[in-house]
Amino acid sequence: MTLIIGLKFAGRAGKNIGEFLLAGRRLPWYIAGISMVATTFAADTPLAVTELVNSQGIAGNWLWWNFLIGGMLTTFFFARLWRKAEIFTDNELIELRYKGKAAAFLRGFKSIYLGLFINAVVIGWVNKALITILVVFFNIPETQALWYVAGAMVFTAAYASLSGLWGVAITDFVQFSIAMTGCIILAVKMMMLPQVGGIEGLKTKLPEATLQFLPNVSFGGSSASSIAGGLTISLATFLAFIGVQWWASWYPGAEPGGGGYVAQRMMSAKNEKHSLWATLFFQIAHYCIRPWPWILVALAVIIVYPDPHNFTSAQLVDFHRHKYVMAMRDYLPAGLRGLLLVTFLAAYMSSVSSQLNWGASYLINDFYKRFLRPEKSFSSVQKAQTNYVLVSRLATLFIMVFCLFATTQMTSISGAWSFVIECGAGLGLVLILRWYWWRINAWSEITATIVPFIVYGTLKFTGWLVYPYSFFATVGITTISWLTVTFLTRPEKLETLQNFYMRIRPEGGWGPVRDSLGIAAGKNRIPYLLLAWFSSIIMTYSILFLIGNIIFANWEWAAILFVTALAGFLALRFSFKPAGISE
Repeated sequence: MTLIIGLKFAGRAGKNIGEFLLAGRRLPWYIAGISMVATTFAADTPLAVTELVNSQGIAGNWLWWNFLIGGMLTTFFFARLWRKAEIFTDNELIELRYKGKAAAFLRGFKSIYLGLFINAVVIGWVNKALITILVVFFNIPETQALWYVAGAMVFTAAYASLSGLWGVAITDFVQFSIAMTGCIILAVKMMMLPQVGGIEGLKTKLPEATLQFLPNVSFGGSSASSIAGGLTISLATFLAFIGVQWWASWYPGAEPGGGGYVAQRMMSAKNEKHSLWATLFFQIAHYCIRPWPWILVALAVIIVYPDPHNFTSAQLVDFHRHKYVMAMRDYLPAGLRGLLLVTFLAAYMSSVSSQLNWGASYLINDFYKRFLRPEKSFSSVQKAQTNYVLVSRLATLFIMVFCLFATTQMTSISGAWSFVIECGAGLGLVLILRWYWWRINAWSEITATIVPFIVYGTLKFTGWLVYPYSFFATVGITTISWLTVTFLTRPEKLETLQNFYMRIRPEGGWGPVRDSLGIAAGKNRIPYLLLAWFSSIIMTYSILFLIGNIIFANWEWAAILFVTALAGFLALRFSFKPAGISE
């Protein structure tokens, strides 16, 4: 089916680079939103949730649930701006917001660093997860599983290179439907096992703390966790999660202010409204609907597969991750086992196809087109567009080969992920403020990009601090550094700032630029955007825990959360008109 979709959209995607990279900016909100959800549902996601729940209880999911705060900030403060920018990649914003050699260097560097190397880390993580699934499911050698994954990636790259974002988004819609159906079936089957005994069985056979939705906060010591006591985190870690990480750190797929394939979907939407609704739908589906089938399976396998006492901590981590696949293998009939395997392949393809298309957009739009073959070097616009589409397809295949090679070299992706997250600590505030403060310049962003690497490397080498204190130190030093550089260097040229303001019309600290254009300050919408942001967070967390309390038949809490979710929705709805959301 995916190949048929790829062939169907090949002609449309081949018209020009806008069709190939952004689906002609014609995606409706529900297709763009589901594509975002499908992309973040990778082959490793249910395994990671199973590991968290087995080691830390349901509250362990706060490791990623805290990202909702930044996700909703993106929804209301940035989704419409990305669409309004009329650019092909989020990287292109650099030379819309800044000018000169510094801006050109930053754009070129990030196109290769993100489009190729960080992409290899992300796809390598997904590949390693699928290899693990095949090894556990079929009891085959890892080398054999690698060949199967290589075949799946070649197939995925084939339809992604043919159809561009059109085919990727439509197949995401189909693949996500298959993936969620399979996960729900597995959750129901596991609940029906006699040794589990349904929801009541979970409540009686598991420690109460395992079913807690919120972590315990310790006012001393370091983070610790146990199934018997649920998740316990230090106050410093709690503050890092809730107060700092969501705005300070750059991390693929959840960049402060939007970015990557999420921004790509915003920019591909029909208009600014569709961009915002797609992003809002993504946040609600990602955090409220999708996790519960995984969590139920993760709780069931605690009972079905007790932890061996003779395992080392590293072996126990692997065992926890493998339990999800073991449940598929051991407790489903043949037909449903096949469906669940297809589920993982669908999740794998939706993630990898998006990553390949996104990476190609950086290499072509922000490196090849910008530095090697600008449009003016062709004899006609049509020849330029034909060349860009062809090279985009070749770039997709090149990234596939590079990522397959990188996969064979990876032993500990978790270490690579830790490196990426901590080396982005402090950059997030610049990515947010460049839209809302005229004084940010290219050197601000360059400084915020480089300093975390230096601080992280120093702290890692010396061992002076560990997380979360190393994280706070990196954010603090980076913030002081880029602010200092900002005020020691000249602002961007007035013409650059005026052009950016006239195209985007951002809110906030653009007074001097507005004055230079003779534009009077309009109604201040930021308080209402803040209301939309805050109320949407309350609403979404309330829906998340409302669903959980309904599942576990905690009716009093369900009633309270229903009222809270309704209040959040009404406050959000009230903010729409004054915030300009309904325009």
